[in-house]
Amino acid sequence: RYEMQVGDAVVFADVKREGNILHIRYVEAPESLRGTGAAGRFMEGLMQVVKAEGLQVIPFCGYAASWLNRKPEYKTLIAP
Repeated sequence: RYEMQVGDAVVFADVKREGNILHIRYVEAPESLRGTGAAGRFMEGLMQVVKAEGLQVIPFCGYAASWLNRKPEYKTLIAP
């Protein structure tokens, strides 16, 4: 699980790591943070960790998949 604290709330991703593949099962933001861009900032940070650790991702979460599809700079981090 990866987390990002935002004030009193936490945005997080439930993940499973298999070798150099990180399966993003779901990304969750509390209702109080929805629409604030917090989940997008979290994804940005998570992709920086993925890149730094030489991982690739498989986004099972609809939000994560949609976010990644809008970010061509992270296409190389998506596992085939």
